[in-house]
Amino acid sequence: MARSGPRPRHRDGGEASTRSRVVAAAIETLGREGYAGTSARAVARTGGFSQGVVFYHFGSMTELLLAALDETSRQRLERYRAEVATAETLSELVAVAGEVFRTDLEAGHVKVLSELVAASAAIPGLGEEVATRITPWIDFTEAAIARVLAGSPLATAVPGRDAAFAIVALYLGVELLSQLDDDREPAERLFATAGRLARLVEPLLGDRHAEVGSDE
Repeated sequence: MARSGPRPRHRDGGEASTRSRVVAAAIETLGREGYAGTSARAVARTGGFSQGVVFYHFGSMTELLLAALDETSRQRLERYRAEVATAETLSELVAVAGEVFRTDLEAGHVKVLSELVAASAAIPGLGEEVATRITPWIDFTEAAIARVLAGSPLATAVPGRDAAFAIVALYLGVELLSQLDDDREPAERLFATAGRLARLVEPLLGDRHAEVGSDE
């Protein structure tokens, strides 16, 4: 759908605030109504503004929905970075992943991603846009793995990029499946198993991991 008017090149504080309100309304609507029910009218109704406001700030609903994904990703990455920074061992990293997994489901962050993944089958080019936004997660995971495994034999034995891709794919798959059937128990068992395996592996990773693990 075409814009109702040209988007300003520079937005003042008020316009930036309104844009944020539109994005927040889109996130809420996606979580409640799904992609099929997230029209400009529905977003406007959720946010308490006119449809014209949506298209004043965004050229299309696809652009708005990608902005919603950008915002939820930003929020999640901020939390992940803060939490992962405290993890010194592999088992602590698994524990952090489990905690953030629970927060993600409760906050509905993964709902936005899952709805856009589903919509990508019908909207040309959307799949590539969504995939581009997953790349920073792979970068982040690769860096976290490298930090935790630094100085251990696995640091050079495990291809960091491949491991990061596999972990992100697994994590997203677990979140999506848990959302589909509203059953967290399989995911909880998976994190528990991963934690046990991490504790078994840690003695092989060097003195730093063994010393930290022995204090637990």
